[in-house]
Amino acid sequence: MKITLLIVGKTEDAYLKDGIDKYLKRLKHYTKIEVVEIAELKNTKALTPEQQKAKEAELILKKLSPADFVILLDENGMELSSSKFAGYIDKKAISSVTNLAFIVGGPYGFDEAVYQRANDKLSLSRMTFSHQMVRLFFVEQLYRAFTIIKGEPYHHP
Repeated sequence: MKITLLIVGKTEDAYLKDGIDKYLKRLKHYTKIEVVEIAELKNTKALTPEQQKAKEAELILKKLSPADFVILLDENGMELSSSKFAGYIDKKAISSVTNLAFIVGGPYGFDEAVYQRANDKLSLSRMTFSHQMVRLFFVEQLYRAFTIIKGEPYHHP
């Protein structure tokens, strides 16, 4: 199984980049993982949030293949413990899913077209995090999930 993390915009802060890189390197021992960055839109001051989400949706949808199992990182998604998230990932790996595509949207979230394409939604917390920080939190949880699946000592219940 391959995992794609599709993100809108670059990760700007060095401390976030360093943390993300740390977990991406660790994840390569467990799965194929690819981070795909979609460039942030230019000249957005003239766009409403809805127009911005629609333009981002076009770019996001172009990056997906029909076979992708798409999971949006969304504040209204399912909330799972780390152990249940590991079980979720493991079930996808055992089933016929060949590519899990997790998507972190832009600052205004997702357009309806992206919601319609999604197979699932996942929330990392009831709290709101910047779309920059979500990237780090997510790759750490993904790494944690694989260590749980493998029975390795990283996770302490």
